[in-house]
Amino acid sequence: MPYTPSGFFCDRLIRERERRDGEGSLNKPLRFNSQDFGVLRQECLGGKTLFEDESFPATVESLGFKELGHKSNKEICENPQFIVGGASRTDICQGDLGDCWLLAAIACLTLNEKLLYRVVPQEQSFSEGYGGIFHFQFWRYGDWVDVVIDDRIPTFNNQLVFTKSAERNEFWSALLEKAYAKLHGSYEALKGGNTTEAMEDFTGGVTEFYEMKEAPKELYKIMKKALERGSLMGCSIDSLVPARFETRTVTGLVKGHAYSVTAVEEVKLVHKEAKVRLVRLRNPWGQVEWNGPWSDNSKEWATLSKSEKEKLQHQSAEDGEFWMSFEDFKKNYTKIEICNLTPDALEDDKIHKWTVSVNEGRWVRGCSAGGCRNYPDTFWTNPQYRLRLLEEDDDPEDNEVGCTFVVALMQKNRRKERKMGANLFTIGFAIYEMHGNKQHMQKDFFLFSSSKARCKSYINLREVTQRFRLTPGEYVIVPSTYEPHQEGEFILRVFSEKRNTSEITFCLCLPPDKDLNTEGFSLESCRSMIALMDMDGTGRLNLQEFRHLWNKIKQWQGIFKHYNADQSGSINSYEMRNAVNDAGFRLNNQLYDIITMRYANENMNIDFDSFISCLVRLEAMFRAFQAFDQDGDGTIRLSVLEVRATTACQL
Repeated sequence: MPYTPSGFFCDRLIRERERRDGEGSLNKPLRFNSQDFGVLRQECLGGKTLFEDESFPATVESLGFKELGHKSNKEICENPQFIVGGASRTDICQGDLGDCWLLAAIACLTLNEKLLYRVVPQEQSFSEGYGGIFHFQFWRYGDWVDVVIDDRIPTFNNQLVFTKSAERNEFWSALLEKAYAKLHGSYEALKGGNTTEAMEDFTGGVTEFYEMKEAPKELYKIMKKALERGSLMGCSIDSLVPARFETRTVTGLVKGHAYSVTAVEEVKLVHKEAKVRLVRLRNPWGQVEWNGPWSDNSKEWATLSKSEKEKLQHQSAEDGEFWMSFEDFKKNYTKIEICNLTPDALEDDKIHKWTVSVNEGRWVRGCSAGGCRNYPDTFWTNPQYRLRLLEEDDDPEDNEVGCTFVVALMQKNRRKERKMGANLFTIGFAIYEMHGNKQHMQKDFFLFSSSKARCKSYINLREVTQRFRLTPGEYVIVPSTYEPHQEGEFILRVFSEKRNTSEITFCLCLPPDKDLNTEGFSLESCRSMIALMDMDGTGRLNLQEFRHLWNKIKQWQGIFKHYNADQSGSINSYEMRNAVNDAGFRLNNQLYDIITMRYANENMNIDFDSFISCLVRLEAMFRAFQAFDQDGDGTIRLSVLEVRATTACQL
């Protein structure tokens, strides 16, 4: 692990996640804002009160931070029902909020009950056990979270302002929208977006885009198989003129608007040998439909037998849902989005599964925010992810040997941070072949090596995804923003049909700070940190271990800066005693003397790197002592073997 000006580098393995029972899994979701639905509900029932959510109150602040701040937020309770006659796509009608992208995804979700009731937990009601509290579950950057809300929904003139159901007293879709708004900070944060965002937040899946003008010949087959395996699907018509977003065309279709694809079928025409391919779509408005061939009352329906009509569940109703031919679909729509499910989305063996590895990271200004390949002086500082492709595809296309995988780079929290002026970064990634090097690849490697693959383009979407097929071997994936010095968090997911491994070589460094006068941690400090936090003995840090380490370093950095009042970049041996005490370690004079001899320079000063190294080892020693002090009396007896086991922690 070479010492470099930007910090230190080490390997960290992020294991493939199929966590069925761990924190953040479907079976054990994280509690958003630390709110426990079961506990809160029992408190309400016991006290005979209705839940009022202080973390997302019925005030203008929850509505929005700019355009929605003037609307009112009132209660509505007229014979309410959670679900009436089963949840269906007709339960979703858009209100005054520009979140058609979300509602299109909800409509797709209703097509698969198993997925629906993971997002919308069953046994919720306005009657039996009613306490004014509901909860919903979403996938959020690698973890499932449970979001608790009260049932006070924005209204105006006794009408719901935002999402509503065709049934006036049905509220599951409005409450789901509220929970999703809470997850992102406000209703207004949901204004404008991409259907893929919500699809992935409902499933933990990964989305692939198809531009109609570049769609593969087998697009119909792709769509058919996608729906059969439980994938969610949406589509839209681009509007080149922003002012014309969500405007109706003469055909009844709406530009700049998200639609759900709810069915793909092939039917036989009466008295003809020919067959026709049809696509069923739904407008989240709950109205405004296609008026061309195969629309609700078109003459084409007369060419089908009764059984074929029943197969298609054809009906004439102004409900926003309609059929059209596959050819008209390709001519009128600009792009289609298919959200494929990950291994934890379905457990049915008949459903095709992917193996997925999830890696979390961040771009830090002045440290690891290197920008794209156009900036060779800083590109190499970006986080780097090792990918080992081990097994070839079972059924390679065109007889080409290779491993198929999908890379998905997602930037985090940008929607939630809109109120602070945050916009989506322009992001992308490149893939390079490498051979056995376990270190962070340096500048010269990228200067003299061309990428093996890369995303089609850098783009300002929440997530950039692309499918690749490469020969078995070792590769490095470099995710970045387009321009350098843009700071943010991200997750990088790698999906593969066969077994592969992914690990991260990351640069752990604090943002530049003139007060610390340091260029980074030494190799010795690096090893001490890994030894301290490596709870499972793998020699690597997993995500939880790394988070713990990072929080410790930030805490100790604050203590050091407090005593480094003269901004010299070091503290003297007397200040060191107080700093160690502030960090929570109570030592005797003998140990303070040992620390001074071990870590102070000839002028009896201790720099930041030595300070952190000292605290890391103290932390390890105290942890080891507490492990042996079973009765908590402050004394322990150790055998020779136990002494040997703890020597790694000695000062």
